[in-house]
Amino acid sequence: METLALHISNGILDGPVAALFGAISLAALTFCVLRGRRDLDDRLAPMAGLVAAFIFAVQMINFPIFTAAVSGHLLGGALAAMLVGPWVGALCVAVVLIVQALVFGDGGVAMLGPNIFNLAVLGTAAAYLLIALLLRVLPRTPAGLTVTAFVSALVSVLVAAMGFVAQYQLGGTADLGGNLAGLAGTMAGSHLLIGIGEGLITATTVAAVAKVRPDLVYALRALKPAAPAPVPAVGGVR
Repeated sequence: METLALHISNGILDGPVAALFGAISLAALTFCVLRGRRDLDDRLAPMAGLVAAFIFAVQMINFPIFTAAVSGHLLGGALAAMLVGPWVGALCVAVVLIVQALVFGDGGVAMLGPNIFNLAVLGTAAAYLLIALLLRVLPRTPAGLTVTAFVSALVSVLVAAMGFVAQYQLGGTADLGGNLAGLAGTMAGSHLLIGIGEGLITATTVAAVAKVRPDLVYALRALKPAAPAPVPAVGGVR
């Protein structure tokens, strides 16, 4: 049942599916490295290290969902996307997952590809797309930034959870009980609660950073406010 915490263990997916998502994840991370190098500067480089360390520390804290057999923890995609951007953010989450799998045995080593795809690639991408949308329609006030962080974190968790459901449909080998619809419902229900917790942690952290050093919040620097509509000319005079 630890699969419901989104760290897929060995034996949950078959070899071809694990290899497929391993290749996809490798290609995505290579692209992130190439794009992320453009963003790295004196502010982003140390911030990326702090974000990776924070995600690593918080992911080690598990909390029960429904029963003691099902646990959840911060995924970190939305937090990383807000603070260091989608490219470096995905790399931060991927590094955390690799260290956890190789050193602490959290998630199967053979399942690193699917885990990185769900948590680092898919979760971070979904979060940043939503961040880009919300920061264009919400005021760039502490309240607007807090709502953006909370909603993007919640949605990213649910999207990552559905990523696992799709992978299981393609090549699931373990008996997780019930049909695909039942699995999707269980994943969505449990990860809704996880997402709320993640949203609160993400919103609190981002708001605290923005209050002290708004220039360190990548989303505020990179995503410009929507340009006002041009005033139509009247009688040849603007």
